[in-house]
Amino acid sequence: MSAGLGLAGRAPAQQRRPNFLIVLTDDQGWGDLSVHGNTNLSTPNIDSLARDGVLWERFFVCPVCAPTRAEFLTGRYHPRGGVRGVTTGAERLNLDETTIAQSFQAAGYATGAFGKWHNGSQHPYHPNSRGFDEYYGFTSGHWGMYFDTEMDHNGELTRGKGYITDDLTDRAMGFMEKNKDKPFFCYVPYNTPHSPMQVPDSYFRKFAGNDLKLRAADPKLEDLDHTRAALAMVENIDWNVGRMLRKLDQLRLARDTAVLYFSDNGPNGWRWNEGMKGRKGTVDEGGVRSPLLVRWPGRFRPGKRIPQIAGAIDLYPTLTELAGVPVTAKKPLDGKSLKPLLEDDPRLWPDRMIYSHQNGRVSVRTQQYRLDPAGQLFDMKADPMQKKDVAGEQPEVTAKLKKAVEEWSKEVLPKGPDDRPFPVGFHKTTRLPARDGVPHGGVQRSGRAPNASFFTKWTSKEDRMTWDVEVGVAGKYEAAIYYACRNGQEGSVVELRFGESTVQTKVAASHDPPLIGKELDRVDRGSESYVKDFKRHSLGSLDLASGRGQMVLRALEVKGQEVAEVRYLELGRV
Repeated sequence: MSAGLGLAGRAPAQQRRPNFLIVLTDDQGWGDLSVHGNTNLSTPNIDSLARDGVLWERFFVCPVCAPTRAEFLTGRYHPRGGVRGVTTGAERLNLDETTIAQSFQAAGYATGAFGKWHNGSQHPYHPNSRGFDEYYGFTSGHWGMYFDTEMDHNGELTRGKGYITDDLTDRAMGFMEKNKDKPFFCYVPYNTPHSPMQVPDSYFRKFAGNDLKLRAADPKLEDLDHTRAALAMVENIDWNVGRMLRKLDQLRLARDTAVLYFSDNGPNGWRWNEGMKGRKGTVDEGGVRSPLLVRWPGRFRPGKRIPQIAGAIDLYPTLTELAGVPVTAKKPLDGKSLKPLLEDDPRLWPDRMIYSHQNGRVSVRTQQYRLDPAGQLFDMKADPMQKKDVAGEQPEVTAKLKKAVEEWSKEVLPKGPDDRPFPVGFHKTTRLPARDGVPHGGVQRSGRAPNASFFTKWTSKEDRMTWDVEVGVAGKYEAAIYYACRNGQEGSVVELRFGESTVQTKVAASHDPPLIGKELDRVDRGSESYVKDFKRHSLGSLDLASGRGQMVLRALEVKGQEVAEVRYLELGRV
């Protein structure tokens, strides 16, 4: 036997680099898991990650969706990267930020994202331009329909199959199987239990009409039907997490794969959350505390609980260090690697401050204290429900944390308005949804929440829709709209203008699909739009000069009472 060969007559294989499966849920509170003590539901598959791995006791994210995603992707506080909100462009992650996916991609990993992106739609903000080889999902903040959903697959519109969470899971499992022989980074940002509250009967049946034992801290604030739907959606997530764990077993990759599970903010309704103050949208404990469960068989001790505070900003440096992958970010990270805590080697782990921000309100958390935006100080060890302000009893701590918030705000929070145009021409096809446009005259959005809305009430020649764009590549473009037009209202002439370049066409055919979604909602969706199936209509071609300007869509002739409803403006390089 030759020197250096094993018993099988071959050299020992080089140790495989770890895979990563990261599950991020949407609007699920810390309390929406049975592992955290909620007996209203059962989440055995998610709970198994804590049993077989690590449960983080104090893990913090942002009060709303897009900022948390940005902090996970960059390891930096979200305002640094330009993420100011959740829609109309404020959710975009600046192009000079480096994502965790880009670091793993540069190291030879297969990278895939399957779900709600929420950090920019048009290239180069699109996930395929931010380090992900494969993308399937939607790039907006929320979506209006969860069954047979319109999806973005690597930039092209397609139609999903079945319930959205099941569909996303199918795609993620297909990606893992396709890349089973090389290391992969699989990011699964589900969009549930975010509204609209749609969930299959097989999950809702258990909760319909049930008198839930555990209630919100103030039961008068709780909408029980909303809670029942949210819990049913979480049980569906649990089933899908189980499917992915079984897939790893089937592929014999479980021991080579680190699985992470967390959420993007506090619960999207008043429901049981262990009595913590706040919910989604607040910077109190209940608005920013998230589950974090991490399993890596053979690497992390099963059943371990970690009390030290941590946050979404820590995941980029943690995962790259665990994989031995260089951090390729050119800007300093705010997060720190949690590897010593995960591997039972905390050494010296000093106290730290983790900041939470929403609409100018800042809260800071240390291991013991939380200072809220009003200057109230809470001892989170003695008073985890934030009921007693101890600022007067702890003046030195209060002064120290107030000064820290002032300095952090001065350094991190944005100075001035968001003046970023929407990019056109950086990919073969650019879609500008109604969400990213501005209605003028009588034009309205189909719902007050812009994300999944479309333009409606376009009735006169004075009405128009505009998009603030920057054309990156000059040339000839085919323009199209995705439209609906009621029977008998066809025949209007519309014009698209950018600078001196125009194209005109007649909306010659009606297309009158019904609004869908209401019949599937478990509770009223409020300000969010219902959806319909829009039809693509080519406007013709026009020459676009490079540079910034207003893309203007208006009517030159109006036939009938309404020109059309518009979901997207599409520009394709010819």
